[in-house]
Amino acid sequence: MHQGRYILIAVASATLLSVSTAGAKKPNIVYLMSDDQTTYSMGCYGNPDVKTPNLDKLGAEGMIFDNHYVTTAICMASRATAMTGMYEYKTGCNFDHGHMVTGIWEKTYPMLLREAGYMTGFAGKFGFDLVEKPDGKKLPLPADDFDFWGGGPGQTQYATKQNKSMVAYADKYPHSTLSYGAFGSDFVRDAAESGKPFCLSISFKAPHKPATPDPKFDDVYKGKTFKKPENYGREKGKHFSKQSQQGRQYERFKSWNYSDKYDEVMAIYHQQIYAIDVAVGMIREALEEHGVADNTVIIYTSDNGFFCGSHGYGSKVLPYEESSRVPLIIYDPRSSNSGKKLRSEALTANIDFAPTILKIAGLPVPENVDGSDLMEVYGNPKAVIHESIALVNVWGTKATHTMAVVTKDMKYLHWAYAASGFEVTEELYHLGKDPHELVNQADNPEFSPAMARMRKTYDKHLAHWKSEAVPFHKYQAYGTIFDRNGSWADKEALLGKPKRKKDKK
Repeated sequence: MHQGRYILIAVASATLLSVSTAGAKKPNIVYLMSDDQTTYSMGCYGNPDVKTPNLDKLGAEGMIFDNHYVTTAICMASRATAMTGMYEYKTGCNFDHGHMVTGIWEKTYPMLLREAGYMTGFAGKFGFDLVEKPDGKKLPLPADDFDFWGGGPGQTQYATKQNKSMVAYADKYPHSTLSYGAFGSDFVRDAAESGKPFCLSISFKAPHKPATPDPKFDDVYKGKTFKKPENYGREKGKHFSKQSQQGRQYERFKSWNYSDKYDEVMAIYHQQIYAIDVAVGMIREALEEHGVADNTVIIYTSDNGFFCGSHGYGSKVLPYEESSRVPLIIYDPRSSNSGKKLRSEALTANIDFAPTILKIAGLPVPENVDGSDLMEVYGNPKAVIHESIALVNVWGTKATHTMAVVTKDMKYLHWAYAASGFEVTEELYHLGKDPHELVNQADNPEFSPAMARMRKTYDKHLAHWKSEAVPFHKYQAYGTIFDRNGSWADKEALLGKPKRKKDKK
């Protein structure tokens, strides 16, 4: 059907409050993802020390999600999950495990949207590689699977000229963050001129280490001091498991200078995010200039959070709040809920992005997807699309491998590693009353009923892992390793002998 023949049909819905795509002009989608961004790096998440005017405006016009999690707090796995709508153990994709097989890639939202007639564009850190079979040779990045390509391999580079697909922007935008804003603006212009519906995905490198802010914004936080979070420092992390202290995220509290140069480190971190904010403004300006803003849904999030010194940790990976709970803003100009400065406490996760984007486009969602439609929450901020979410780490030092489950108010972590010097450890936090995870209630008799419920929830998610995990890249083994009732001897046989040296930085 030609685009000009679409008939606009407004369909009232108590839950969705959106415009049907069955006969209407299909909506455009802009999906923006930062890298390693914690929630308290934004004004709209309650930090008065930072400047994020464009993101704050986006939040005021759309909806801010206060309980949004990444199911794996590390970039490769998180990005694969966002593209597919599946937990890591179903994508089979993460460092230490393996690349994404093409059969799974073919069911990602960019592939399905382009197949349905959407113009698609990608720029930034792609985050994972493809193989035809689990043990196959790594394939080139899928540039040909997009109409416009500005993506790059690995971590990409902050210097625009070092990113092969973005070299054309290097003279005017020597730092990559603004180059992605320019790429997005150009894509919007060309897509609007084409008349086709479009989906733009941009994956900023910032604020990922090595910290390299755009010098254009050196004055934004010059000499600034920052209030430390309530759970800052080693004293606020003594109740965490011994297992959690074995990975590099523990030593990085000191080696990355959160312990002694907090204001300096955080000024650089926030400066990088300020540049993202400017880039978001560039893209929104282009949407307005080319007349497509009123039919474009914008999603902004991060691939994982960052400890930034909370509990005496740096980096990410572990399923604690600063690492696994991340920003999420959605703005749908077609909805009557927009412009009301709404927030939602609904439990949501990065498994929800692929099904949400496909639903926005009016496309069917593959049956194997684990996520739900975020627009149900946009239509009704009190809607429940998940009772619980699993949080996973099977990367890095084996002692830190863990699975946790989170509900709207509670979080349970099970640390299975029990080699010499360790014992199985459980942690339970009442997030509703203790959002900074300062009191482990696992041994508190008053929380025995809650502990029983969360263990049951954990077992349910593990059963799903056992039945759904891909039969490659060693994911099946964790059905045994994370079993609360299994013997350590069986688990140790699967894990192998522990390494005594530290992770590489």
